[in-house]
Order: sequence, then structure tokens, then C-alpha cells
Amino acid sequence: MTGAPAGRFAGVEIGGTKVIVTLADGLDIVEQHSVATTTPDETLGAAVDLLAAWDAEAPLAAIGIASFGPIRVDPAAPDHGIMLHTTKPGWTGARVVGAFAARFGCPIGLDTDVNGAGIAEAALGAGRDCKTIVYLTIGTGVGGGVIVGGQPVVGRLHPEIGHLRLRRAPGDGFAGACSFHGDCVEGLVSGPALRARFGCDPATVDAADPSWEPVASDLAELFVALMLSLSPDRIVVGGSVALGQPDLLARATQIAAERLMTYIDDYDVTALSCIVVLPVLKQDAGPLGAILLAARAAQAGTPGVTTGLRSKALRDSAGDR
Repeated sequence: MTGAPAGRFAGVEIGGTKVIVTLADGLDIVEQHSVATTTPDETLGAAVDLLAAWDAEAPLAAIGIASFGPIRVDPAAPDHGIMLHTTKPGWTGARVVGAFAARFGCPIGLDTDVNGAGIAEAALGAGRDCKTIVYLTIGTGVGGGVIVGGQPVVGRLHPEIGHLRLRRAPGDGFAGACSFHGDCVEGLVSGPALRARFGCDPATVDAADPSWEPVASDLAELFVALMLSLSPDRIVVGGSVALGQPDLLARATQIAAERLMTYIDDYDVTALSCIVVLPVLKQDAGPLGAILLAARAAQAGTPGVTTGLRSKALRDSAGDR
């Protein structure tokens, strides 16, 4: 890749089921380990120990953390780097960045796991040469990151697309499985939601089973909402559910096109099939996103913590005009 960052970077992608810890030389992955996501102390401690071993071999230039959320990504906030109220038991209030900042003096970049993966797909994968992309992950939970001009969009918080509550499929009586909202997007189409809906491992349910139809409808509603609100060039859909159920993705895209075509002729099924795509980087999108967060933190050059997109007012108030 032309202009690829140079340096010895560590990336930590924190997911609801596992944490991927990566060492890279520039963007070339040198070593990678997986740690189960259990308690914050156990999980973050194991990740810190891996990074410490690498740092002892040769100093790390920077660390990138791409975490599930919601997590405070605003570096000016007093609770920066701390997990907010989350569906992951035991993680609310976890000091995610603090676990690494206490051990390492190098710059630390923080963003959400979906923003990290979106940054990687925008720079290296399905979103190359696109102005705006949305990266969705559908797995243990549902998350969404919005990348504009290569930068993740953040405001008071980061987008929580997985907790939108959208129009339900007619006649679908499933109550939803989100502990906060019941039938939000995550409560309807995440892996745990599908297991609750079907009463079994969704991977064992035949793709032609009609019980997939309301799931496809729910996912289509999300695609429609994203197209109408953000008009992205790409909606990149990753995660274990999306990668394991390509027929579901195709059906949802078809339904979304049918709904959009009643209003905007541009979004027929042919066009939408080029917009809603799988990640080119596949399982490497998240780890490479964390590495790119590290590279951006290193480029900023000051030990501490940085995030993706900061407003002029925030930069001014932080004294970095």
C-alpha cells in the first residue's frame, strides 16, 4: 500500500466474545493472539501482558484499541476510555484505556470496534475510493460505524446503530432479546437474538426456512434507514451472522430495494447489491482497524490518547489548535 504507516504497532480489538491482539510492522501482521472476553480484569490483563512481552522485545510505537461499546471516545471527557452501560455483563464502568495507559507510555488510539473495522475497509477494502461508508457487524451484538472521508463520525458519543428501533415485520411476534430495548435491531438480528428466536443454533436452520423471512425484513429496514439517513456509497456488513448467512444478506438487500424503489428509482436491487457488500478484508477488518488507530495515534506524536474525528471546538478547548 502506497503511503502505508511505518512503525511497530499493537492493535487490540475487543469484542463481546473474544479479543484479538495483534502485532504489526506497519500494516503487515507479525503475530496475533485471541483472548476470551470474560471479566474486564482478566481479559484486559491478558491483553496487556501480551503487549508487554512485545514491548520488551522492541518498543511499541503506539497502541490502537477498537472496543465494543458503548464506550466514551471523547478524549476531553472525564470518563474517556470507560465503558458505559453495556449489554455485556460485568463490563459497565470498565476502565478500558486505563488498563493500557497505566502500563505503557506510548500514544494510544481509541475508537469503537466497528469504527476501527470501517476505517480499515475504507482505506484498504470494500470502501476504497468511497466518500461515505457504513460498517455493520452482526454477531454477538449489532454495531455500526460511519466513516466519512476516511474519518469515523463521532459526536457526543459514537453511533449506536444496533440499538435503533425500526418498523417490525407484519405479524412477527418475537419480543426481541436486547436487555435494554427488547426489539431494537440488536435484539432482533444478533446471534443471541436469532438463537432465542429459533430456539436453537441459527447455523442449523436451513436458509430456505420461512422463519428467516422476518429476520430479512428487519435487516432490510436497517438498510433502508441507513440509505435514507446517510446515503452511503457502501454498507459493508461483517460479523459471524452476516458472514455465515449470505442468503440472509441477499434476501434483505432485495427487500430493502423493493421498499426504497417506491420512493427513489436509483436504489433498485442491482444498485443496492453493489452498495450492500461483505467486507473485502473479512476477519482482518477489525484487527487492521486497531492497527490503523495505533498508526494515527503515533502520527499525532504525543503520548496519551487520541480518537478519530474531533470538532474544531473540541480541539480548541483541548488546547491543540
